Parts: sequence; C-alpha cells; structure tokens
Amino acid sequence: MSVLTACSAGPSTRPVIAVKGEDSGPADQSTLAGPQPVPPVGEYRKDSLAWSPCNEQMKDRLGTEAPEGDQTYECARMPSVLDPPGRPGRGTIGITLMRVGTGNSALVVVTDPGGEPGTVKAAKLAATLPEEILSTYTLIGVDRRGTGRSDGLACVPQTTRAELVEFDPADSEQADLVVAAGEASQECVLDLEGRLTAFDSWRAAADLDRLRDFLGMTRLNALGLGEGSRVITTYAQRYPSRIGRTVLDGAPDPTLDQVGVLESRAKAAEETFDAFARDCQIRGCALANPREDVQALLTQLRTERIRGEYIDLTPGSALTAITTGLTDRSRWPALSDAIVKARGGDASGLFAILNPVVNDLEENPPRFDAGLIIGCNDTATRIPPDRVKALSADWQGKYSMFGALHARRLLHCNPFPPPKAEKLDPLKSAPPIVVLSTAHDPETPASGTEHAAQRLPGSALIGWQGSGHGALGLSGCATTAVRDYLIDAKVPSNGTVCPP
Repeated sequence: MSVLTACSAGPSTRPVIAVKGEDSGPADQSTLAGPQPVPPVGEYRKDSLAWSPCNEQMKDRLGTEAPEGDQTYECARMPSVLDPPGRPGRGTIGITLMRVGTGNSALVVVTDPGGEPGTVKAAKLAATLPEEILSTYTLIGVDRRGTGRSDGLACVPQTTRAELVEFDPADSEQADLVVAAGEASQECVLDLEGRLTAFDSWRAAADLDRLRDFLGMTRLNALGLGEGSRVITTYAQRYPSRIGRTVLDGAPDPTLDQVGVLESRAKAAEETFDAFARDCQIRGCALANPREDVQALLTQLRTERIRGEYIDLTPGSALTAITTGLTDRSRWPALSDAIVKARGGDASGLFAILNPVVNDLEENPPRFDAGLIIGCNDTATRIPPDRVKALSADWQGKYSMFGALHARRLLHCNPFPPPKAEKLDPLKSAPPIVVLSTAHDPETPASGTEHAAQRLPGSALIGWQGSGHGALGLSGCATTAVRDYLIDAKVPSNGTVCPP
C-alpha cells in the first residue's frame, strides 16, 4: 500500500495531450535511436506568409522598453486550426508573428503565457544577442495562441481580476478568493464557450509545426523561454524527426504536480529575493533592510490600501508586483525604488510593474488571463479549498514572504474544467538540446530545469549562477555558448557552470 501511495502522490502537470504524428497517427520514434548529431542550420525553401513592415506597431507595443538601435521589424498573421477537444479539427485562430534579423534560417521564439508575448520578447532579444546570430538566423517571435495579438485572452472581468490579485494571502479566510475564482471561470466559460480548452501547450506545439511548414523548413530551430520550453519539448515529443537546433532557457519541472511546482516557486522566490537584497546592499539602494521594509509595507497596506485606477495596492498586489519585478534582473534598481516610494504612499512604481499583468492595454491584453487559462489547461491538478488553506499556513511558515501567495494560487484553477489527461511518450532520442538554468529563478527554478534536462536525451545543461528569469542575453558565458551551438554546432559540455 505504501508503494502504491508513493507512486500516486499527485496528478501530473504534463500537458493534456495525445501523441500523434503528421497524419494524426502515433508518432513513430522507433527509427530514432542513440545519439544524434546537431542538425544543419537549414534555410527557407519557401515562405508563404504575408510579411509587412511593423516598426511603428512594435514600438507602440514595446513602449518605453523599446530597445535602442536600428532594428527593422516585420509582422505577419498565420492562420491555424483552433482544434478544441470537443470539436477536433474545427475552428480557426490567427497567430501573430514578428521577425527581425537578416539570416537565411529561422529561429522561433516562444515564451511564458503569462509573461511578455513572444513578439515583444524576440524584439528585445534581438538587441542583446550577438550579431552573428541575427545574420545567420531571422528571429521569429510567436505570440502563442491566446497571448498578445494572437487572439489574446481577456475574459476575466476587470473587477474580478483585481479581486484575485488584490487578495491578501495572509488572510485566515479565503471565501472571497474562492468566489472570485468561480466568477473568473464562469465568465471565461461563457465568453469562450467551446474554445476554452483549446488554449494549451499541446495545441501551441501544433501551431509551431504549421509555422515550420509555412516557412518551408525541414526542421524547426527554436528558443523556448520559461513555460515556452514546455511547448518546445511537447513539439519534440510530437514531431521527433523535425527537431532543429533547440535552446531552452529555463524549463518547468516535469516531475512535479502543480502543488510541487508552486511550492518550488515559493522557495525560489524567497531565494531570489535574498539575492535582490544582497544586490541592494552592494548598490547602496534606499532600502535599509529589504525584507523588513517589504514586511513593513505589507503591514501598512493592511491598514490602508493605496487606490489605483484599475487595481489597488494591497498586500496581495504588492507581492505580485514584487515577484514580477524579481524576474527581470535589469529592473531590480527600479523595483527597490518602487518599494521605497510605496512606503511613502506613492505606488506608481509598483503599478507600472503590475499594469501589463492586470490591465487591458491598447496594444497588449492583460497577461493574467492567458497565464490563468493556459496554466489551468496544462495541468489536471485541482486542490480542494480546505487543503489549500492548510497548505497556505504550512508554506507561510516555510517561506515567510511568498509561501502563502503561491499556495492561494492553487485556488485559481479549481473552478475550471480539468482537462482529460492523455499519454505522452517520453522522447527516446533527439539531437543535442542546450538547456540554460538560472540559480535564482522565481518562475522556473534551477532544480526543475535540471530535471527537465535529465529527461531530454543528449541535452547539455549550462547553469548560470545569476538571478532572474532567464540567462540568455544576461550571462555573457551562457550567451556565448548558445552562439557557438547555434552557429558553429559546438555543443557545450553538460554541467557547464557560468559565473554570476
């Protein structure tokens, strides 16, 4: 009995998928065995997408974060099959793409559903990657289905979204949060109808193969960032003979259920905040003691919230802003300044971090909705409220700042229909895949990325001893290794360590 219990500790977080080949039959990996060489870079044989200049559009979407330089952006809209589970092969969806670079091959960029859309991230990456990459490849950012301009999801009412984010995770009662989660689910089910469960990593992987076909590429060269890595690994399992040169920068842990995933993120957020505090002291920032100052801010907000136009600053929204700010190492000085200002009653800095997450901005839908729906569709885990309440108390003790915040997020998926879990065969053989981990990553913790790499045959893991969500473009060591792999087919030594 104990053995049976250990083997069924919790539902899997693997995408809700069924293994199919190019003709909807089983993917045949029997012909793939043993180590494979690095695939050739490949070139476009055709490109049947209608690209057009979109510099102004991209500048509007990037706003104040538009990179310097003379990059030229072109955009296109790719039709794809919506393919909801109840109506397989039915419906259509438009996938928005952006390309930058002059190379004769494509390198496709896929990101977190709740983070920056792929088009936006690719534009920023283009300004940080070595020039040789952009002269060898054309970087193609993909707003994965349901994100950004790809029919972006915005079905949660603004007031409900605010209630979910503003909820104080330290509150002993959670009835209001349970009600808000139910309202979010109800409105999204009504708004999306039969399309709700069509937004997941399984179908996003099929979109990538459609893109590969539109580009006339024999293999897909891809860069997966964070949860975008789940789409890429799903692609590799569905289409093993079409894997090109592949880089995963932070990957979700395939060995944990959603409870384990969120606890690992809570732990990683604490460690990342400690790294932020050390950096703060080295820089001589205005926070005398970062951890104590944040706790003091939360105490202030429990007495009187700071009103905002779309959302108020409360303990819950402040912690959400801080965890979001921790993901971007380059914005740590701005984060520390924002915390100091908030203690003085000026929440503009923290609102600036929250805005893309919770607000329906003109050029970008709120990231919260896509993260919620795709995240819930990618896991069958549904945890009863009583257990969530117990986990919140437990994690609050283990991870004093971020434990309860992550535990309460388990309630967000409860009212959504659980997806039907179907079998996904492990990848038996693949070309070398370069996997980057970051020592203090609050979204895809290093331990989980290491577990993901262990499940990819022939993978080469590079561990950056830095902080934030993602190493590419931030670690010179990791970026150079990726450059050598993408251009010269030089596979780094597995277990390479890059200094902070």
